[in-house]
Parts: sequence; structure tokens; C-alpha cells
Amino acid sequence: MKMFDFFDMRILKRFIILLIIMLLGVQKMNAAYILVPMDETQTNHLKAYGVAYWILEREVEISWLLNYKGGSYLIPYHDMFERECKLRNVSYQVIADVQAESILAEIADPGVNMDEMKLQKVPRLAVYAPKNILPWDDAVTLVLTYAEIPYDIIYDDEVLDGVLPSYDWLHMHHEDFTGQYGKFWVRYRNYPWYKEDVQKQEETARRHGFSKVSQLKLAVAKKIRDFVAGGGYLFAMCSAPDSYDIALAADGLDICDVMFDGDAIRPGDPQRLNYDNCFAFTDFTVSTNPQEYEVSNIDVTETRPKSVSEGNDFFLLFDFSAKWDPVPTMLTQCHEKLIKGFMGQTTAFDKRFVKPTVVVLGDNAALGEDRYIHGDYGNGFWTFFGGHDPEDYRHLVGDQPTDLEMHPNSPGYRLILNNVLFPAAKKKQQKT
Repeated sequence: MKMFDFFDMRILKRFIILLIIMLLGVQKMNAAYILVPMDETQTNHLKAYGVAYWILEREVEISWLLNYKGGSYLIPYHDMFERECKLRNVSYQVIADVQAESILAEIADPGVNMDEMKLQKVPRLAVYAPKNILPWDDAVTLVLTYAEIPYDIIYDDEVLDGVLPSYDWLHMHHEDFTGQYGKFWVRYRNYPWYKEDVQKQEETARRHGFSKVSQLKLAVAKKIRDFVAGGGYLFAMCSAPDSYDIALAADGLDICDVMFDGDAIRPGDPQRLNYDNCFAFTDFTVSTNPQEYEVSNIDVTETRPKSVSEGNDFFLLFDFSAKWDPVPTMLTQCHEKLIKGFMGQTTAFDKRFVKPTVVVLGDNAALGEDRYIHGDYGNGFWTFFGGHDPEDYRHLVGDQPTDLEMHPNSPGYRLILNNVLFPAAKKKQQKT
């Protein structure tokens, strides 16, 4: 009897194991979706964007659930998608199709501020950046690299050679389109990196038939404007947004002093700006003082109250209707609404000089500052974001790049990545 009991137990154990395997198989068959939550439960928000991009590269449609658990992703189940989430330490839930249907029904309710946005196309990304090494980094390239999202680096030669129409999205960061080299002359004119940058930009200008770097940058700015008008998407941070608009406003004028372009500012030109050429800004005044580390009064870095510091510098994201205003809703998806401020050569935009047609996505109303703004031009869109690095309050020339392994849930960096995925929903975009 004892021998029979022994064999009976072995048979029973095998039966239980087989039953468990069968039940797991049935559960897996019914698990039709992967839900990637983007609320405070997500272990790595930034890598989650990379997972979404990686799946889009495989021509699989994703549902971006606007305002549902911080802007979650609903993905058709496949074991390789689940494996990728595990590899990148991205939180996820495997759910049955009936659960997915319940979530979509909840989102579709007219009484809730949620919506489903289909991501249908993998966007091709370009970053406008010089090929020579400069003593600062770019928050966007940092987060794209961390999220494992591929991009191409292009600069003046490529833009003037007409490559922009082959991309869906273009980013510009620490750039001076006015031709004044970031107004670094007073502090850094004797530094090797500054001299090299001036030399390379002057060589590029001559190669394309321009006598001044300001003329080169204006031609590049116009190519970028054509890119947006044709349906492209432009995202700019730090010194790029205001210097870009200033370059367009100064078309045909000379606002650069002798140390920048070899001759003095033409009298009266700084007062002849054409604000109709600008995407975002109006009625501003350009800085003609070469000693001043500013290109205009659009930026608030030097004018904000001295009481503003890292401990009390914040901006608030606005709420938009997911069903009626999907574009700004996509751009403001986040697990936090109150975002830490951060400085840059352009920290934020003075509200007095932002056009009334611009959509303000985030601001500090008490300080009169717009931090995160958006608009359309022709068939395309643009978004401007003040500040240099969302996780380094005062990032100085020569500082080490931010280690995003220390900030996998950064709300500020999430806003950047919203802009990266935005072109994937191109077929359903509606102008605001």
C-alpha cells in the first residue's frame, strides 16, 4: 500500500502541474492586450515611450489613452512586446480583451475627459545640431538616447540641401538663429571651442554663398518654416524658440554688431522688425548690447523677481478637453500637473510678447511667464518649451550631462517625449 501511495502522489503531482500549465495557457490565450500605465505606478515613464516607439517600428497600432492613468498605452498582446517591457523595466499589465473593452467604454463616455488616440505611424526624427563638439548637451538627445528612440543629426548643410521633407519631426535646442553665436562673445570669445564654432559657421556660410552667418541662419530658418508649412512638426527648447522667431522678424535687416558679422548694426533696423513673420512672439525688442547675454526681452531670465529660486520655481500644466482638443491634450500628458521649473539661456517667455493666437500649455501666471506653448503654421505644428534641462535647475556651460538613470520618472522629460510621439497620431490630428 505504501508503494501504491507513493506512485499515486507522483501521478497526482504531475496532474496538478499539467493542470496549472493548461490554465496558464488558457489565461495567455485570453490575454489579448498589454496595458502600460503612465500614472505614479509606472517604474520607468521615459523608457515606456521607447517601448511604444519600438512597437510602432514593427507596424503595430497602439492606443494612447489620453488622461487615463496619466496617458497610458494599450497594446495588442504579443510575447515579444511583453518581453521588451521586462527588458526595459517598464511596468505593464496583461489584460483580457473584455477588460480592454471595458476601459475603452469608460474612456468613450461623453461625461469623462478622456479619449483614445490611435498611434499609427512611426515618426522619422531629426535633431538640428552642429557636428563639432560644444561644451553643453541637449536634453532632447539625452532623453531620446535613454529611451532608445532613434534619430538623425542634421545641421545647416543638410537643411539647405533639402533633407527636411524626409522627416516628420525636427528638434532645435541650444541654437542662435540671429547669427550672434549665442551672445557668448563677452565671456567666451577667447575659448578654443568658441573660436572653432565661429570658424566653422563662417565657412558654412561662404560655402553656401552667404557673406554673413546671420544670412545663413535666416536661410535655414526659412527652410524650417517651409518644413512646418508643408506638414512637419517642429519642437524647440532653450535659446532656439526666441532666436528663431527673431531671425524671421529681422528678414532683410541687420541687427548684429561688428564683433558678430564684421560691420555695425544698420541704424534703425532693430526698430523695423516684422512680427507677422513670427510663429509665437510679437512686439518684442531685440537686445543690441553685445555685452548682454540675451537676444531680446522675450526671455525672463534676467527680469524675473530675485525671490524666484529652485525651491519655489514651478509651472502648471493646463487641462484640455481630450475629445475636442486632442493635440494639446497629447502634449500635456503627465503624471503630475505642477512641474518643477528649470533655467536656460531662454528660461521662459514673457506673456506680454506671446501672440494671442498661441495655445499656452503650461505657465506660471503669477510671474507672467509662459513656459510651454504650441501653435500651427500652414499644415504643420510647432511647440516651444523654455529652459535647458528639466532635471538640472541651472545647467551651466561645461556641466556634465544629466544621468537619466537617476530620473526615470521625470515629468519635465515626459513633456519632451509627448512631442516625439505626437506625429505618430498624424492621421487623427485636429488643429486647435
